[in-house]
Amino acid sequence: MGAGWSLVVARRDVERAPAERVFATPHPSLADHVLTYTAHDFPDSDPLPWRITPLGAVTVTIDLAAPPLRRSQDGADFPASPVMGLRDRPLVVEQGGANRGIVVALTPAGAHALFGLPLKELANTVLPLSDLLGDTALLTEQLAESPDWQTCFTTLDSHLSTRLCAGPVFSRPIHGALRLLTAKNPIRVAAVADEIGWTRQHLSTRFREQIGLSPKAVARVARLHRAVTLLNHPTAPSLADVAHRCGYTDQPHLNRDFRALTGCTPTDYR
Repeated sequence: MGAGWSLVVARRDVERAPAERVFATPHPSLADHVLTYTAHDFPDSDPLPWRITPLGAVTVTIDLAAPPLRRSQDGADFPASPVMGLRDRPLVVEQGGANRGIVVALTPAGAHALFGLPLKELANTVLPLSDLLGDTALLTEQLAESPDWQTCFTTLDSHLSTRLCAGPVFSRPIHGALRLLTAKNPIRVAAVADEIGWTRQHLSTRFREQIGLSPKAVARVARLHRAVTLLNHPTAPSLADVAHRCGYTDQPHLNRDFRALTGCTPTDYR
């Protein structure tokens, strides 16, 4: 679905709840901040559990028609239009009933610019969008009254462009470390620290302050999504080759890490 993230859900889980889904790429001027838009329109359904994988992106769900049931595994209700910060662990959500909305996937830099907060305030949490941006009723109304999804995406381009331009940016060393840790080719955390001229301990402390997760956790999630990208390719390599190319020790390491983060094996996913 875009550099740095993908929705990792086993096919059997997707097929049990058919829905209209429309994917779109934001305006090129937003490329550093916004990864994708995903519009969805789910029909009425019984409550179903969904295991949400750490995504490498901050997701903003704008509810145009919220589901009557949406709660975490511990029974806590999700807020309307939830914002999900960067995560280093899966999250199980139970959802049921008809719902309609748009998911905006933000890069860490985009989330920092949009919300004006260190991402440690969002890490492994789910917060209502209104707590972070104030009253969003007008935007939601504009989107709900749009004649089609493409008009919604254009409206979001305009709205986000205005806010992102005025937002804060990461420090240069943190931006560089994040770029290296999520690059296509795997790199060790110690090598990242050397590259930006910090000790590994100082990198870990500063990185957690601004990003909300440790460098190792961010690298682990990025490694998972590199593997998913290869698995999704029409001529996907063998699992042993995927493990080697993505920086896993061996295929069993790939299997363990994939299951721990997604709830299914690479074979089940593929």
